[in-house]
Amino acid sequence: MIKQLTVCGVAFLNDAYDMFAINIVAMILGFVYYHDAPGAAQNTVPKKWDTLIKIAVQIGCLLGQLVLGRLGDKIGRTTVYAASLMIAIITTIASAFANSMVRGINVFVVLFIWRVLLGFGIGGDYPLTAAIVSEYSRTENRGKLMAGVFAWQGFGNVLAPLVSLIVTVCFAAKIDSDVLYLDYVWRIIIGVGCIPGVATLYWRLRMTDSSRFQNVAAAGDPETAESLGSEDEKLLGTDAESMVSADEPSGLSEQRGQPADSSRRGRRKTFRQYFGEWRHLKVLLGTSIAWFALDVAFYGINLNGAVVIDAIGFAGDLYTDKPSQFIIRNCLGNIIINILGSVPGYWITVFTIERLGRKTIQLVGFAVLTVLYVILGFAYSQILAKSSGAFIFLFSLAQLFQNFGPNVTTFVIPGEVFPTRFRATAHGISAAAGKLGAIVAQGGLLQLTDIGGKHAWIDHLLQVFALFMFVGFVVTFWIPESKGRSLEEICDESEEYF
Repeated sequence: MIKQLTVCGVAFLNDAYDMFAINIVAMILGFVYYHDAPGAAQNTVPKKWDTLIKIAVQIGCLLGQLVLGRLGDKIGRTTVYAASLMIAIITTIASAFANSMVRGINVFVVLFIWRVLLGFGIGGDYPLTAAIVSEYSRTENRGKLMAGVFAWQGFGNVLAPLVSLIVTVCFAAKIDSDVLYLDYVWRIIIGVGCIPGVATLYWRLRMTDSSRFQNVAAAGDPETAESLGSEDEKLLGTDAESMVSADEPSGLSEQRGQPADSSRRGRRKTFRQYFGEWRHLKVLLGTSIAWFALDVAFYGINLNGAVVIDAIGFAGDLYTDKPSQFIIRNCLGNIIINILGSVPGYWITVFTIERLGRKTIQLVGFAVLTVLYVILGFAYSQILAKSSGAFIFLFSLAQLFQNFGPNVTTFVIPGEVFPTRFRATAHGISAAAGKLGAIVAQGGLLQLTDIGGKHAWIDHLLQVFALFMFVGFVVTFWIPESKGRSLEEICDESEEYF
């Protein structure tokens, strides 16, 4: 069991590394391709190219979550899960070798194309991991296991600047004598992102779908259902029959292994028919809008850590510092912020989610974030003028409550509150809404950062984030609490028939 959960956890470590390493890589690309640019343009990637390479993975993720999530419901979770990793490995390697063409598109466009495809592979991890872990887990520890798997994202957030720091230190002397040595550095940073995937590919290929999913897939074919056996035992090394039946209320266990019984209930509702009913659509809208609202702020900040670090004066001077020194300071800043806030937040959620409940954690998280972003937004200049330490404390506290809050629960809840037949699809829709929020943040709101001068609009940006956190708080009331309830109870899968 530990081995397979580790495989799922490493998937999120890998995904976070691939997504957030671009924060440091974009900075390095400025030194490589614009070291001889005149004036303020020196050592800085133009905003249009910076936006393009940062938004690429989010676009790919959105598409991957929708497409691969749907395929996970149609042809099997683990089959698509393995395919998504292979896509990610190939495109990560291709990204590391991106270059300008002699005639035509430049390195930023090539990198954009490969990172969209990388994002497509990463996108599949969200709905498929959620469905796999939730369907294998017992009721009493389902939330803890799902949150624990997702918490590996925090390690990826730290690993990206840590690897960047190590590689930069190794090349420091050569970089300071010839800045073009940074061309090796950014490629190595991106290339390292394929190592966790390669290391776990074998185990992904050996994973099998849960008996819960297999019996739903075989509904209407009793012979197929009886021949499926208990594949869960191969994956988790436990008695899958007792595990799943322990989750089921009386009466529902009759549905397992007897798909023919579904014919006595009537015809199954299609996806459109099921979510055409407001009581079900409301839940899907709740999970989707909450994730959208959260990711506007989450990715708006985490894809632009260098902006925040520069704004508080920690980054150093882009024009007078040695390139290696400037990059190292930014890597250290990213590591410190993530260790202070992000990583602890994930694991507080892991150890409290079964006691406090998913909905409670999400409501408290959104409420606290609303207050913190209001304070940071409306008192931005005053706080920085008096103490950058106070700003770092409040900012780290916001990072803490993003993860001891909606960043984890928006992943967990959609993996529990939808029927098995639609679980990966509905989770994919919810996750894709989140990535749409990331695209809105990076492609829209972050373009306003320098209105009125460098970083002059950051206070207004934080105020906008506060508004989105409040929206997330409100729509959370549309979502049911899933703590202590089996998957069948939460969804009342008998409502799939009419």
